[in-house]
Amino acid sequence: MDRFVAGLVAAPELPRDWAEVRPLLRPVLRGGTPGSPLRRPVLPFLYEYVVVDQPETMTYVGPDQPAGWGVSAEQVFAAARANLSGAVLQGVASEPVVVRFVDDGDAYWTSHLLLEHWLERLAGQVGGVPVAFAPERGTLLVTADGSEHLRGLFAQAEEIYAGSARPITPMAYVYDERGCTVPYTVAPDHPLHQTVRRAERVLAVHEYSRQAAQPPDEPPAQPPDEPPAQPPDEPPAQPAEPAAPPDDRTDAPGRGASAAPQGKDAAGSGMGAATTGMDAAAQATNATAHQTDTAAHATDATAHGVAAAMAELRLVGSADEGWRTRAIWDRDEAVLLPEADEVQVGEDVRPWNELLPHLTVVTGCEPARWAATGWPQI
Repeated sequence: MDRFVAGLVAAPELPRDWAEVRPLLRPVLRGGTPGSPLRRPVLPFLYEYVVVDQPETMTYVGPDQPAGWGVSAEQVFAAARANLSGAVLQGVASEPVVVRFVDDGDAYWTSHLLLEHWLERLAGQVGGVPVAFAPERGTLLVTADGSEHLRGLFAQAEEIYAGSARPITPMAYVYDERGCTVPYTVAPDHPLHQTVRRAERVLAVHEYSRQAAQPPDEPPAQPPDEPPAQPPDEPPAQPAEPAAPPDDRTDAPGRGASAAPQGKDAAGSGMGAATTGMDAAAQATNATAHQTDTAAHATDATAHGVAAAMAELRLVGSADEGWRTRAIWDRDEAVLLPEADEVQVGEDVRPWNELLPHLTVVTGCEPARWAATGWPQI
């Protein structure tokens, strides 16, 4: 409670000297964030941001702040990554296991996926080629590829992602030949092919829904400090800053990276296969995806001379018939379409590639959208 009150009444200023601020920098992995903080794309729908980690708050670095410190943006990103612990687990697994990293507020476990070669060094501890999940900011799950635990972890990660106020991604990730984290993919005939497709599309639906829910006339602003122990719907902890959205708040005292009371010792503990059913995860995700009528939020597509609504993106299909994303274009009027597997044009459903020649990409939209003034005559 003392830390929460301190966050309300005393917003610490960022250090102005590079030597002073450099050891406080940390990288964070996030989806879309309101305002215009310093960021760079690292994975589909995900970006790397930099924060200043102070005792009571975690503050995003703005795009103009590197110049004020007399350094480049690249130096800021590099310093932030260098400040991660790069922790190494002890022991060797005799068979594939699941390791759950539970953040205590200082470890930034999900951010470790940004470090080259970090994930591959966990092979001995998980019993095979590591596959990682970062469903929300305080949880990192890692198991071995081909493990009997993998399918259950997809379901568990989706359920955590759908129910969290601080989600990151339901997808799975591995490392490439350079040691960089990349999305986990499988061949079309692999038993987990549709499971992987579903996770990819759940993330797309969530990020496009969040984009459409952003008020169109809201001026850009740097995200605020993340306040300590603040429920999602409480007033902003920093009165001088705009309020952070629910998924940009923290439940942990002062940092924004703790999902459970366990400390760093939990990083090395194993657990059995996840038992969460896909049906429960699907229900939670569908409820999240349809909370907002995205078509009701209009955007001024001035570059195309039209006032266009952002079309909704839905998850459709099943594990048997295949998971797909469907953009809804139900009226013959100007629209900003999300990238999708298919588009519902009135009562017809058409493949995305069939409509793409009739669309124009809109600059400045992240995730990307395509504009059209009305239904094409195909």
